[in-house]
Amino acid sequence: MSLVVDIRKTYANAERRFTLDVSFTAATQRVVLFGPSGAGKSMTLQAIAGLLSPDAGTITLNGEPLFDAARRIDVPTRERRVAYLFQDYALFPHLNVRQNIAFGLTSGLRNPRAKTVPPKVAYWLHAFDLEALAGQYPSQLSGGQKQRVALARALVAQPRILLLDEPFAALDAAMRQRMRHELAELQARLDIPMVLISHDPDDVAAFGDQVVQLSEGRVQAVPPHAEWPTRVA
Repeated sequence: MSLVVDIRKTYANAERRFTLDVSFTAATQRVVLFGPSGAGKSMTLQAIAGLLSPDAGTITLNGEPLFDAARRIDVPTRERRVAYLFQDYALFPHLNVRQNIAFGLTSGLRNPRAKTVPPKVAYWLHAFDLEALAGQYPSQLSGGQKQRVALARALVAQPRILLLDEPFAALDAAMRQRMRHELAELQARLDIPMVLISHDPDDVAAFGDQVVQLSEGRVQAVPPHAEWPTRVA
């Protein structure tokens, strides 16, 4: 993967002015944006996904421009073919598991049929061991099950890159450890590039082939991997 991010974005209100000024090049399959809350991690991820338009700068993926302020390029989110996993998973509460996954294949606002199982949906139901849960709704699922459904929905459209916003924050310690292992195996099997944001050193240890450390909207010097702090989840 080649991901080049060089962007600037300023937010200002009566209480606070925040400027995101981030520049980095990622050349590995697993990248962690690491830093405390308010560092600009989510804003950076949203800019890559096309959910936020920077004031200036460029974003390119494998040599293709996704955003270029000077050239007035801002590729719509869906056309970027990026998968975005929100921290709260953002599952549709009125759709069952099968429909939530199928929603990743739809181009409009029409809900997928409740009992229809397209081949791609059937594949991910099987891959994530969700077949027995296909007719259930998000309120009936555990945290780990919700994450698997959200991942299946993100991957069903065959994205070029997977973006994950604090994917383990809502899980208990045991489930965090299990889901880190499952995600690592999945990423290796699919060989899909991913960018994960976190403030947890354990995520850096598990996925930080390359670490981009952010603080107050800017990239900081990154210490050698062996110097990263570790703790038990």
